[in-house]
Amino acid sequence: MKPDEKYQLDCARARFACDAAAFALGIKADLLVPVRGTAQHAFARQVAMYLTHVAFGMSLHRVAVAFGRDRSTVAYACHLIEDRRDDPKVDDMLDQLEAALRAAPAPRLFLDREAA
Repeated sequence: MKPDEKYQLDCARARFACDAAAFALGIKADLLVPVRGTAQHAFARQVAMYLTHVAFGMSLHRVAVAFGRDRSTVAYACHLIEDRRDDPKVDDMLDQLEAALRAAPAPRLFLDREAA
């Protein structure tokens, strides 16, 4: 896969994780927009970063690039969400989101290219 294709795939995965986190948490916003937003938006974005890292197996650096953030910000988000997994409700929600993201097919852009 070419570097540009890898970047596009990473961004598609980040958007998907953002949409899943926003849906699960009842947030109506684009979590990739580079503004801080409310505490709820920040938490949803942290969940999305965590899911992108864990569900898709992306490195912290690749997640940071996809979200337009620093790697240390992604690392902080992942540690924060991992600590929140002590709450059984949060843990269950994250388990379900991880499973859903892992089960999803590849983005259409990449399926079309493989079929050609």
